[in-house]
Amino acid sequence: MSAHLLNAALEAAARGWHVFPLRPGTKRPALHGQAACTRSGVCVDGHQKWEQRATTDPDRIRATWSTGPFNVGIATGPSGLLVVDLDTPEHKGSSDAPDGAATFRALCERAGHAVPDTYRVRTASSGTHLYFTTPPAMRMSNTQGTVADSIDTRAWGGYVVAAGSTTPTGAYEPLCGPEAAPLPSWLQSILQPAPKAAVAPSVAVAGQSGRYADVALASEARNVAAAQVGQREAALFRAARALGRFVAWGDLPRHMVEQALQGGGEAAGLSASECRSTIRSALDWSIAHNQRRRATA
Repeated sequence: MSAHLLNAALEAAARGWHVFPLRPGTKRPALHGQAACTRSGVCVDGHQKWEQRATTDPDRIRATWSTGPFNVGIATGPSGLLVVDLDTPEHKGSSDAPDGAATFRALCERAGHAVPDTYRVRTASSGTHLYFTTPPAMRMSNTQGTVADSIDTRAWGGYVVAAGSTTPTGAYEPLCGPEAAPLPSWLQSILQPAPKAAVAPSVAVAGQSGRYADVALASEARNVAAAQVGQREAALFRAARALGRFVAWGDLPRHMVEQALQGGGEAAGLSASECRSTIRSALDWSIAHNQRRRATA
């Protein structure tokens, strides 16, 4: 047993993070897979995956790490974490690839905030993991490239290698930030899955149309917030035109649409004045051209 790996697992568990063993010197889970499951022990009622078997129990952790020098995996979902993975150009295999840290810093600046002071880890490939806590009722999934090409996230269904672990390419080292900060609202607006679009009624019914308008408003605002550079103003314009019909039909108040799209546009990196101008012109056009209610598609 490597004492420092046991300590790394215990320290993570003390923070409330659920840990499980990774194969020595690797990033791969050391627990058996479904094909090799004997349906005994913790799997007596069915195969338990690494996410389900991850634990904060010090006794279980000591028992596991007493059998080998396992690296430490942190199951992000059960731990209430969302970890932002910032890649380096070297990790992408090209000096022309975007730098994750620089891209994230620019996104923070565009959202009007500093880079959060949170717990972070330098990865074996010289990238950075930023740890954020998520609201208890929120269940977010992993993403790849949703925030930016060089930025991935790990949440439910994902895990990260904990500080103290070592691979042939290097060690995972804590950098700064003693505590994991709450997930920034602007980042949440990009990552939170949009609700599935409701099926629009063929015959307008006030209650049904109102519910469809609410779903459309939330979906369009998130689409705008997630728009990439070069597409942001066009995405904002399309969203305002799409939502303008609901304003014209009395399903949504104009100020609510303007407020939601303003927030989405600024989260995407547009200036406040750019957002106001684009929203105003697109809404004015849509309202003028949608005075008669039509069946929505």
